[in-house]
Amino acid sequence: MKKSYWNDVVKRFSRHKLAMIGLTVIFLELICVLALPLLLGLDPYSIDSAAGFGAPPGGIHILGTDEVGRDVFARIVYGGRTSLFVGFISALISLAIGVPLGLLAGYYKGAAGVLVMRLADVFMSVPSMILVLVLVAVIGPSIESVTIVIGVMGWPQFARQLYGNVLAVREKDYVQAAVAIGEKDGRIMMKYILPNAFAPVIIAFTFSIASAILQESSLSFLGMGVQLPQASWGNIMYAAQSITVLSKRSWLWLPPGLALLITVLSINFLGDGLRDALDPKTRL
Repeated sequence: MKKSYWNDVVKRFSRHKLAMIGLTVIFLELICVLALPLLLGLDPYSIDSAAGFGAPPGGIHILGTDEVGRDVFARIVYGGRTSLFVGFISALISLAIGVPLGLLAGYYKGAAGVLVMRLADVFMSVPSMILVLVLVAVIGPSIESVTIVIGVMGWPQFARQLYGNVLAVREKDYVQAAVAIGEKDGRIMMKYILPNAFAPVIIAFTFSIASAILQESSLSFLGMGVQLPQASWGNIMYAAQSITVLSKRSWLWLPPGLALLITVLSINFLGDGLRDALDPKTRL
């Protein structure tokens, strides 16, 4: 019996060692950021003056305390919540904007295609970090504004990706047959074109999450992202910029930096695995 396409995709993906490592790491991170605050009663805001300010790891503070006396481990866990939330939701916003625009542009071509693609070119011609910084400064830095701005700025990659795929799929015989028998455009796009053009968008979605996490961390490091006392990996490192902290108190900046590095690498490994699994020419 011939295996289905998706069974084959799952099998290919499960054979990709780095992708499985990445999936395991992300799964464990999600469990940690969601469950540990409840199980351990972590509080990222309370100040432990008895432990001291900038105290080294030890005792009840397994990663020490920051310059204000807050538990570093608790802030890293809550910072993971923030960074993963911003990455996933902003990628969803980009997907929600870019997919319909790319689908319409590729299906109707003509003026619609030109308008959407030129608009995407305009967005992509401006350095994204500079434009994000300007927009966040105008709106005001917060978790919500950072998430929305990064999401809105990220739609062109999805639109361009889907546009090219739709142009190829719309010329297939089964699509032309659906047009010939009078199927409505909406049904053709949703039933025949989108399912067969969407696989590369799934891959782009994973890389978009990693990119959004890096952007949020960069903004927070510059002081224009998530604002204190709320925790994110970026603003935890932002609070540890002084030479004294960098040279003598590595527990304040090394753990969030490693968490950010491991998370982004894991998501990229996951994207690589999906790309290879969804490519029928790849043999893992």
